[in-house]
Amino acid sequence: MSFEALGLSENTLDAVRRKGFSEPTDIQREVIPRLLEGERDIIGQSQTGTGKTASFALPLIEMIDEMERYVQAIILTPTRELALQVADEIKSLRGRKRIRVFAVYGGQPIGPQIRALERGVHIVVGTPGRVLDHLRRGTLRLDGIRYFILDEADRMLDMGFIDDIKTILRETPEDKRVLMFSATMPREIIRLAKRYMGDYELIKTSEDELVPELVEHEYVEVVPARKLSLLKDILDEGFYGIVFCQTKRETRELAGKLARAGYPAEALNGDMTQRARESTFWRFKRRKTKILVATDVAARGIDVREITHVVNYSLPQNPDAYIHRIGRTGRAGRKGTAITLIMPGEYKKLRYIAQVAGIRINKSELQGDYRPSKEDYGYYSEHEGHERRNYPRRRYRRY
Repeated sequence: MSFEALGLSENTLDAVRRKGFSEPTDIQREVIPRLLEGERDIIGQSQTGTGKTASFALPLIEMIDEMERYVQAIILTPTRELALQVADEIKSLRGRKRIRVFAVYGGQPIGPQIRALERGVHIVVGTPGRVLDHLRRGTLRLDGIRYFILDEADRMLDMGFIDDIKTILRETPEDKRVLMFSATMPREIIRLAKRYMGDYELIKTSEDELVPELVEHEYVEVVPARKLSLLKDILDEGFYGIVFCQTKRETRELAGKLARAGYPAEALNGDMTQRARESTFWRFKRRKTKILVATDVAARGIDVREITHVVNYSLPQNPDAYIHRIGRTGRAGRKGTAITLIMPGEYKKLRYIAQVAGIRINKSELQGDYRPSKEDYGYYSEHEGHERRNYPRRRYRRY
């Protein structure tokens, strides 16, 4: 099926061609005609990089009345970076249609946002906290919206936005269309849908599996003293991607060590000012920086299709975190590599993550001198079927 067969106008089709889109992705084929012609609400299980934003942006562009200067659609995102990216994507697809799109988010002065809203906006893209702030000030009204879109709903719940979302929903009319997009489908998403959505349809396409199919998953056994050396070897292999750490402090320290060693690396975490985060992301997107050392939350809004690698410098806390991290690579038909560094006692947890995600994580060929030895560690058991080495268990926790 082509874009021409989806019911889009010639203006929108011209914008699609200028963007270089040749054929719609699976999620676009399913969502665009349903939003254009149907009446049901939609839940889409969709990974980043499958064309999800265009799947709701293109119908919105068709259906927004540009002659009316009030908010007709609101899109909630979990992070500032994603709000900016979604707003930019819609602007790039609107063609000659005079649709005003504006992003509202925290970390920026509220005055300019208030003035922009007063001038009239058709589509607001924002983070829940700042949207709620504008609602309470009376600078944003949602009583006329026709479309309510919740992007990356599962991450919204993880970040504790559920109460804000419910409050915002109560400010919207009953007869709106609701769309929710989520990479995973926890029970909380279904409960939210049953409470706030009408007759809805769940869309899950073949390309929207939990983890992108084009990603190769590897793990390396490594001791802490050799992790940095191993990481440098990985970075030397045509790396353009993200190194995930558990803490903000770790991102700063690791990025500093890499930069001093001559690697084009920068940290991305929640302690940075919004301007610093936007500047860092801008440099990464234009490949002036090729290595982002980030926390899970800070990297959530990153949507760059060319990312080649994701490195879990620290093992993710749970399968959902692994899925969201790995979703940064292997997008839009491109291959990607995910490498997880594990320490003694962590294989059991890694195996659990792989089982839940429905993937196979192979041992990497990057073994070298990184594998733990008796001198390095007190206790290590590689995996079931291998001989267990009973060394003192002082230093590392088993999962």
